Amino acid sequence: MKYILRRFGFYLVAFWAALTLDFIFPRLLPGDPATAILGPMGDRMTAAQVEALRQALGLVTHASLLQQYFTYISHVFQGDFGLSYANFPATVTSVIATGFVWTLLLGSVSLTISVVIGHLVGIFAAWRRNGGFDIVVPPLFNFIGAFPAFFLGLGVLFILGLNLGWFPISHAYDGTLQPAFTWQFISNVIVHLVLPALTSVLVTITVWVQVMRNTMVSVLAEDYITMAEAKGLSQNRIMFNYAARNAILPSVTGFGVFLGAILSGQVLIETVFSYPGLGFLLVRAVGARDYPLMQGLFLGITTGVLLVNFLIDILYTRIDPRIRG
Repeated sequence: MKYILRRFGFYLVAFWAALTLDFIFPRLLPGDPATAILGPMGDRMTAAQVEALRQALGLVTHASLLQQYFTYISHVFQGDFGLSYANFPATVTSVIATGFVWTLLLGSVSLTISVVIGHLVGIFAAWRRNGGFDIVVPPLFNFIGAFPAFFLGLGVLFILGLNLGWFPISHAYDGTLQPAFTWQFISNVIVHLVLPALTSVLVTITVWVQVMRNTMVSVLAEDYITMAEAKGLSQNRIMFNYAARNAILPSVTGFGVFLGAILSGQVLIETVFSYPGLGFLLVRAVGARDYPLMQGLFLGITTGVLLVNFLIDILYTRIDPRIRG
């Protein structure tokens, strides 16, 4: 419990730091931050809308900086980040909520596939070390994973999308469909998901293979593995119940890091396939100088990463009782 409380305190301080930086960034802009943020959109907005943006960002000119800070925090906890003028008149919160759904779908599917396949490959490669499987499969994944994400994405898009025409090459679903809980829409979403998910798996799977294989090799040299073999336990039981269970601990930490990558939107992959997740939104927001949306994405992604890593710390205490302290 002490360990969990210490970690909670650390993440609380990190969240406060992210919140404070999110408050400071717009005020580093020259001149009036609200005017700089609005840019050309300022001519299309009423005085009331401009003032609403000021209020959402805590840019109250007659208030002290400390008062502005607490005003901004109150708006953040109300989920009010103002309007996204790249998606005008939609609010920042609604834009992020839509993008988060698609990023979560793409990230969770690709991460699950890469984790399961990567760990199984790593386990069998270590168990049959220097065998044919170990010599061919892990190096092959290393070779594929050495290519940049955008290069693999373009290659997958060209071969499976443009050349063979097996899958659509962009977006999350056909523009002629309306989102609905129907098989037609769900199947269309699945088909659109294949290429970006495949690219994400190819980019990340080599990490899981190498981590699991290297840790398994070390674990297999431990005395308790020799003892289990001396007891006459089955090879499958030793491989999974003894070796793999202890070798998986470093992967749990890595799992938290990769979940953070999901929340950051897999920027390059989403951009290549015009997949409307957080990464794609972030690129568009930067290009359009949509500062309110950039602020909301920064704080949302940071908060998500901190929350995920805190949950991983809790899970870690369940797997390894030695750190409960």
